[in-house]
Amino acid sequence: GGQAGLAIAARLKQLNIDTLIVDREARIGDNWRKRYHALTLHNQVQVNHLPYMPFPPSWPTYIPKDKLANWFEAYVEAMELNFWTGTEFEGGAYDDAKDHWTVTLRHTDGSERIMHPRHVVMATGVSGIANVPVIPTLDNFKGTLLHSSRYEDGETWTGKRAIVIGTGNSGHDIAQDLHSSGAEVTLVQRSPTLVTNIEPSAQLAYATYNEGTLEDNDLIATSMPTPLAKKTHVMLTEQSKELDKELLDGLRRVGFKLDFGEAGTGWQFKYLTRGGGYYFNVGCSNLIIEGAIKLRQFSDIESFVTEGVRMKDGTTLSADLIVLSTGYKTQEYLVQKLFGDAVADRVGPIWGFGDGLELRNMYTRTRQPGLWFIAGSLAQCRINSKYLALQIKAIEEGILGQAGAAAASTA
Repeated sequence: GGQAGLAIAARLKQLNIDTLIVDREARIGDNWRKRYHALTLHNQVQVNHLPYMPFPPSWPTYIPKDKLANWFEAYVEAMELNFWTGTEFEGGAYDDAKDHWTVTLRHTDGSERIMHPRHVVMATGVSGIANVPVIPTLDNFKGTLLHSSRYEDGETWTGKRAIVIGTGNSGHDIAQDLHSSGAEVTLVQRSPTLVTNIEPSAQLAYATYNEGTLEDNDLIATSMPTPLAKKTHVMLTEQSKELDKELLDGLRRVGFKLDFGEAGTGWQFKYLTRGGGYYFNVGCSNLIIEGAIKLRQFSDIESFVTEGVRMKDGTTLSADLIVLSTGYKTQEYLVQKLFGDAVADRVGPIWGFGDGLELRNMYTRTRQPGLWFIAGSLAQCRINSKYLALQIKAIEEGILGQAGAAAASTA
């Protein structure tokens, strides 16, 4: 029921394919509405429209998460999409003889529905399942421990001490929110992170969307072969590094470890290959450079203790709150959980680049008949939902087979 599910459902409805969205949240848009209070989109509004129904021209450049959540509700109503809230997809099995699935849906009241769709589209983002790593001695900590997906508002922690582990967008945003609420914050870096100022650097890749029509720009974005796009992003990354030189030099000076993606391809290719590990700076990096938010390296931690973290240099970081900004489990994990090992093995890796620099199993047929994947930013979902929906329509019209050589080559 997020941008991926709404986009593909809207496309399929326009092709007269009967489609049902199911989401375990109680209200349409809750997958954005329930996230931390300070969250806004980091791409500009003109890039983020959903299919058929653009945002009003009066909307802010960076959309707040509650505004987006409420728009999702209005979108479902306006586009007349079939949407069951409070409904969890519990898994299913594919019947090769009948060319359909048998799937189980469970409502919040405990009742079950068994259904037999010909296609299941996984539109769950990365997976929606929090990645809580096994960290030795973390159980020793007796304060409040949260994954970033459960963090809500810094006002609860005014005057308290907080440690945020992880330096992606969520980690930085949460650290900044806690600091602005009057908490004493330490940000712990686990691995090198790509950092770029939100303007203008992070918007360079979308510069064409500042002029022309949305449809023309989507076509330009789609038509560029991935190897050429990769070369373009190397150039954009070098440009952004020059624009952000003062910021990056300041981060290096305080010990922040930087990374600019594979072969310097920048944040978009890093997201497509690894699923995160970057930050669009909206002020947190400046606070780190100034020392207002303290920075420590995870490799310098000796152990977790009752009152916080003991460092290898003998000092102790006391904390009332530890936030694990450690991302989410992969889609492979969710496929295995819902459909079993055989289907997971048949599908193989999801997301990231395979042969010919094509995204693996994303927006295309997979080796498992009737199983599809869509994920990514609002722009990625808007653009690629068109091509995913056309493939499903072609199968239903007998023009395209459920799976075959095309699926095998891209898997």
